[in-house]
Amino acid sequence: MLSQEDNELLTRVGPGTPMGTLMRRFWMPVLLSKEIAEPDCPPVRVRLLGEPLIAFRDTNGRVGVVDEHCPHRRSSLFFGRNEECGIRCIYHGWKFDVNGNCLDMPSEPADSNYKTKVRLTAYPTHEAAGVIFAYMGPPELQGEPPRFEWMGLPAQQQYASRWIQDCNYAQCVEGEIDSAHVSFLHSLVNKRDDNKAALAGAYFAGDRAPKWKVVDTDYGMVLGARRRTEEGRYYWRMNQWYFPFYTMIAPVPGEARSFRMWVPSDNTHCSIICVSYRMDQPVSAAEVNAWQKGLNSHAAVVPGTLRPVANSGNDYLIDREMQRTESYSGIVGVRAQDAAMVESAGPIVDRSLEHLGTSDTAVIRMRRLLLRAARDLQQGIEPKAATNGGLYAVRSHSTVIDEDGDFDTYPDIMAAMRV
Repeated sequence: MLSQEDNELLTRVGPGTPMGTLMRRFWMPVLLSKEIAEPDCPPVRVRLLGEPLIAFRDTNGRVGVVDEHCPHRRSSLFFGRNEECGIRCIYHGWKFDVNGNCLDMPSEPADSNYKTKVRLTAYPTHEAAGVIFAYMGPPELQGEPPRFEWMGLPAQQQYASRWIQDCNYAQCVEGEIDSAHVSFLHSLVNKRDDNKAALAGAYFAGDRAPKWKVVDTDYGMVLGARRRTEEGRYYWRMNQWYFPFYTMIAPVPGEARSFRMWVPSDNTHCSIICVSYRMDQPVSAAEVNAWQKGLNSHAAVVPGTLRPVANSGNDYLIDREMQRTESYSGIVGVRAQDAAMVESAGPIVDRSLEHLGTSDTAVIRMRRLLLRAARDLQQGIEPKAATNGGLYAVRSHSTVIDEDGDFDTYPDIMAAMRV
């Protein structure tokens, strides 16, 4: 459990809040490149750390992430004209470039220099492997963007999607790094997958109370969950949590890797970007088709929106007959199953009412690391990972070993997690 004070500190991310200030030290994923694919295409509304913004790509292909509201009379620039290297407000014609400079004020006298005195809030951007990032912190502290494994791959070897969840970012991350729930929420009834390491397979069904080993790192932590196999061996699944909200869960054998970004839109909404990829071959059409249908790593969304098809408004399309005969949850798709659990706890769960156990080891540790980092920053101690993108060059891993030893005592296991 957390105190009410700590829960507020963990979950409030708006301007001026301790956690929001910490988040702004890091490069923030904003949206996918394909959402503003062409020069002069329509701008897109985005909400980031409680701030209403728009993203647009100008005539020369440069990306702008700027305040949604024109500094003149605060009308929305979402309705603006994206033309000739700037976004123009349709109310009085004021025009701004990707850096927030006012290029034109046609409603003012021709000899006026007023446009040199007005700026639109704009954030530096970085585009890598189909994802657009923005830096919202102090300019003098802007560091190197993160370098993740998938960023160096050809486009045909990865697939990315984005959707919105209606709860605080921390709940989403906690659901992701909790390995114990896999044996229940994602399991089957009356049968199981022949693949032992599959989410419904023997490794997860046979040992529902994994032993935890958490190792702190400069970028976050490695979350190891060990399950005893039917043969008396030990299945270790090492997942990654990276400051401040990135996760990578070890894939089952044969599946593509998936990396997720749980970006706080505001206190009660989270924008999720998922990148699935293969290191040595293109992702297949069948994989993409399954992901678009909301199976495995991605959420199916209502066309033209970021809202999942299975959502709180339709009870995540739960099928009670399926729940009785086939699926433990009765909900189709891992993403929808997880969303049902974290969203049903409320927009911001009251963690003072929790009763945590040993299965919550990773959740407890993540909270402590984030709270400590936010408090350290208040004392002038900057987060190390915020300026060192190379720290993020690690991956998740799973393996079976003969001995009952901790994963971090095996050099080959630790080496397998380094990119």
